[in-house]
Amino acid sequence: MQKTDPILSYKFARENGIIVLEMGETASVGCLGRTSADAILEARRALMCPVDLVPLEPSVFDKHLSETYALTAMSSREITDDLIQNESLDSLVDDIPQTADLLAGDDDAPVIRFINGLIAEAVKLRGSDVHIEPQENSLLVRLRIDGVLNEIHSLPSKIAPMLVSRIKVMARLDIAEKRLPQDGRISLSMGGRYIDVRVSTLPAQHGERVVMRLLDRDQTRHDITDLGMSSDNLAKLNAALRQPNGILLVTGPTGSGKTTTMYGALSILNDRRRNILTVEDPVEYSLEGIGQTQVNSKVGMSFAAGLRAILRQDPDVVMVGEIRDVETAEIAVQASLTGHLVLTTVHTNSAVGAITRLRDMGVQSFLLASSVKLIAAQRLVRKLCNSCKREISPDAATKKQVGIPENENRVLYEAVGCATCQHSGYIDRIGLYELINVDEKLRQLIHDNASEQEIAAYALGQSKTLTQSGFEQVIEGNTSLEEVLRVCNLDERSDDADL
Repeated sequence: MQKTDPILSYKFARENGIIVLEMGETASVGCLGRTSADAILEARRALMCPVDLVPLEPSVFDKHLSETYALTAMSSREITDDLIQNESLDSLVDDIPQTADLLAGDDDAPVIRFINGLIAEAVKLRGSDVHIEPQENSLLVRLRIDGVLNEIHSLPSKIAPMLVSRIKVMARLDIAEKRLPQDGRISLSMGGRYIDVRVSTLPAQHGERVVMRLLDRDQTRHDITDLGMSSDNLAKLNAALRQPNGILLVTGPTGSGKTTTMYGALSILNDRRRNILTVEDPVEYSLEGIGQTQVNSKVGMSFAAGLRAILRQDPDVVMVGEIRDVETAEIAVQASLTGHLVLTTVHTNSAVGAITRLRDMGVQSFLLASSVKLIAAQRLVRKLCNSCKREISPDAATKKQVGIPENENRVLYEAVGCATCQHSGYIDRIGLYELINVDEKLRQLIHDNASEQEIAAYALGQSKTLTQSGFEQVIEGNTSLEEVLRVCNLDERSDDADL
């Protein structure tokens, strides 16, 4: 038997509790206890072959339903021509349910089907962001997969207003306002998989640009051990999380996985004996047992205001999504000095750079020395596809660069590309980490207002840099040397990594 594309409609399968598991001379059909005989007969008629019934628990049935229909959802490429030929928005409805199910809809409006198919395809390809970009003579649709943008469509520019208007309606934005940026949100389900779509519009030269960020709740990883952190770094992090107070700083550029690391740390701390509160912008994923507050600048709910408020809620652990100003930084420092464990992020390119950034904001060095316990910098690199990665024999210069002894015979791997990885050579991503534990010597350097170079010279002598962490992943065969060099700042490599 072999798996096949769904023959039964999603609506029929969901409502009748029946799903095709495998097809062959006899079809293997999963069913719930409530499945009627009429539904089984109708399924047999549609399948045109005998059926073998397999009783399923509701949770198992839901899993099969999600895998079968969400990942084989209508491809947006299949409806592009239809969209181009039909420019009507007659089927656009203003009253969209708060949570719509893409796979259960029977609406044939080309624009609606295109957007639904585009989101379905993005989920299927593990995309994180969909970009709709009007150009002078075309409309580009690009998809960010594993941190890299890929162009997936080029459409006539005249259909851009229709697509943007439809997305605005779905996100409950003002379709008449084309001069100002707008932000909204869409809640969707696809075969039992719940997708949150954050929508951002921006006026541009040739029309409004739209970016849709997809947050798939089922794909969220909150386990630190799944993120690629080495055993040494994991031990450092766990030791810092056992501290009763202090600040844990996570640094890195946008899209480097800082929030995921913070959520993983909160999951470790969430033992039901601590009061854990967060203030975020926005709340990306719901964490059970943790109080999460969202920033709302329109009503004056800033990070600083939210942090002040949650400190009156008797917290043990506080997570601040980002330190953006001196006010938030000072409150976070004071919270750590008064018995709270504070987790937060700062946008810097290196771990040591976080100290300089906070100093530049106006936080006194002696306060930083007393409060900061751990600084982590991180990046994400793409993992090689196991189906097509190819062995290569490194030359002497490459061995020296990644830290392989010259007399040791080792193989590295390079990306190739196949159907499994959409011909990119990579599937998924893994984290590179640089963790600095603030010991007595480092605390004294910070207190004495030492320069960033002096702090780095000591701190990076006690821990591996981001580049060294990347080279370890290269040696282990998890990623390629080219990918590490693309992502990491080579100025942070060790002195013996001679290019």
